[in-house]
Amino acid sequence: MMGNLLAYSGIVAKVSGMQAKLLTQKEFEEIAELRNVVDVVSYLKEKPGYAVEFQELDENKLHRGDVEKMLTLSLYRSYSSLYSFSGMEQKRFLNLYLKRYEVELINYCLRIIFNHSAQPFDLTYKKPFFDRYSKISIDRLIAAEDISGLIDALEGTDYYIPLNRLREAQAHTLYDFDLALNLYYYTAIWKMRKKLLKGKELEIFTKDVGYKIDLMNLQWIYRAKKYYNMSPADIYEILIPVQYKLRPEMFRNLVEAATLEEVITLFRSTPYGVHYDLDDNIKPEQMGKEILKKLYLTDRRKNPYSIATINTYLFLKEQEIDKLTSALECIRYGYSASEVLAHIGGVMK
Repeated sequence: MMGNLLAYSGIVAKVSGMQAKLLTQKEFEEIAELRNVVDVVSYLKEKPGYAVEFQELDENKLHRGDVEKMLTLSLYRSYSSLYSFSGMEQKRFLNLYLKRYEVELINYCLRIIFNHSAQPFDLTYKKPFFDRYSKISIDRLIAAEDISGLIDALEGTDYYIPLNRLREAQAHTLYDFDLALNLYYYTAIWKMRKKLLKGKELEIFTKDVGYKIDLMNLQWIYRAKKYYNMSPADIYEILIPVQYKLRPEMFRNLVEAATLEEVITLFRSTPYGVHYDLDDNIKPEQMGKEILKKLYLTDRRKNPYSIATINTYLFLKEQEIDKLTSALECIRYGYSASEVLAHIGGVMK
């Protein structure tokens, strides 16, 4: 415990200061009252968590997407701040955590290519971050003109082999590439964790990722049954081949359930169905966020001098940015303040 205290005292103090800059419920209510994006930008310029990025924006020359870019840069600045205050142990965790941002980047590029966008890769603003922390080259991604060029741009990274395998199999759909990338991501971090982490850090990360994988699989099973009427054989193909708290028999029963109603009934007997239910009011995505939030906060309370503190802060920051992005979209479409708040579901704190 003394070793962890010494190793984490600096980063814990840093996170405490960063957490104080997260938006409060009252501030989200104030944002919901704003009537246009210009007002939101002016508001965020005054907030410590966003002032650095938003000072660069001229409210009179805003283009669609500018605000979302600044929100992303705020997240990257948070990651960079944590990395700068981290020792080797924490940096190993943050290097593993970075893969989620890499996957988001590649997914964005895949969508641009498959949708034949006229302005393919608006990625220059991400270049300093990825140049510093990742092997992925933004310059090479920007130069890609098709899916083959995109895969070649990833040569030398962890993502080249799984995506090249699809190219060799002559896969043609965004769904194929998106599925392969997400399956690779979750199975890779599950395998890599034992090489990069040990002791309490490994225990915490294993639980956190295990919960997330189970919840992703439950979400995909639910959606496959509700929206696509997929066969069990097809459902197995899209699921992450890892079970944490879902027993193999329960996992199999969920996949092979004949109806959505049977899936919901079976879900109630899982470790995740004790406090949550799937119905028209609670969607799998919302349920997953609530379960993960509770898990991360509990981890941090029980193990403050551990990766739990870093992991929890990044989760809260990402959820805050998701809420701001949703609020901005609602404001663009002229939603009332009450509709904005109902849509974003409150503040994650």
